[in-house]
Amino acid sequence: MDRDALIETVASTSAWDAADYARVGGFVPALGQAALDLLDPRPGEHILDIGCGDGTLTLKIREAGAEVVGIDSSVSMIGAARAKGLDARLMDAAELKFSEAFDAAFSNATLHWILAKDRAARAIWFALKPGARFAGEMGGEGNLARLREALDDVLVARGYGPPTYAANWYPSVEDFVETYEAAGFRDVDARLIERPTRLDHGVAAWVTTFRAGWLDRAGVPADERQAIAEQVADRVGTTIADYVRLRFWMRKAD
Repeated sequence: MDRDALIETVASTSAWDAADYARVGGFVPALGQAALDLLDPRPGEHILDIGCGDGTLTLKIREAGAEVVGIDSSVSMIGAARAKGLDARLMDAAELKFSEAFDAAFSNATLHWILAKDRAARAIWFALKPGARFAGEMGGEGNLARLREALDDVLVARGYGPPTYAANWYPSVEDFVETYEAAGFRDVDARLIERPTRLDHGVAAWVTTFRAGWLDRAGVPADERQAIAEQVADRVGTTIADYVRLRFWMRKAD
């Protein structure tokens, strides 16, 4: 099967457990406030949160007075978001069923997981009303390069082939702008931001939580994952993750 066909059969590179994510990944929504400020949600607006996760930032959008619908492809995450009383729906971003339903869209730390990036961009465009805005943040070019290289090196040393067909999309500014302009968006403003981030629970916990889907596709058995994660941590030698974010704002033409 060629790469494009594989991408069609794999919706996302992520695999999430909401409780594990809340324990290890709480820094992700905590550092998403800048992207939320860029969205600037307003009372009475209808807003779509793409990749709402456990609903931490979705709840903040609602607290700003907006009506918000969160979508995510993880059953576990949707359950956690609904437990917060949110309108959260199990849905893939590349398969949105909305048509000109929202005044704005928001996404934090999600778009890089979506393999069908062109289809997702177009689906988001269709979901927005004319003149609506889309703001958020995702992994950008160079994101986690050191951590990803260390993990793949360990996998190869142990006889596993990294599933490169399912690699995350960490675009350059030019690639991102081209993708979203092709979908129909205008005034696309995107910029890369280096954001070294301390992993309070360590690199090994990051590997087993944030790269669970990668390990799934590499065929790594559950009983080997902790040892692999600890070997990656030893190889990296620091708890500072080399995050690079791509923050963006755009609009749908009137």
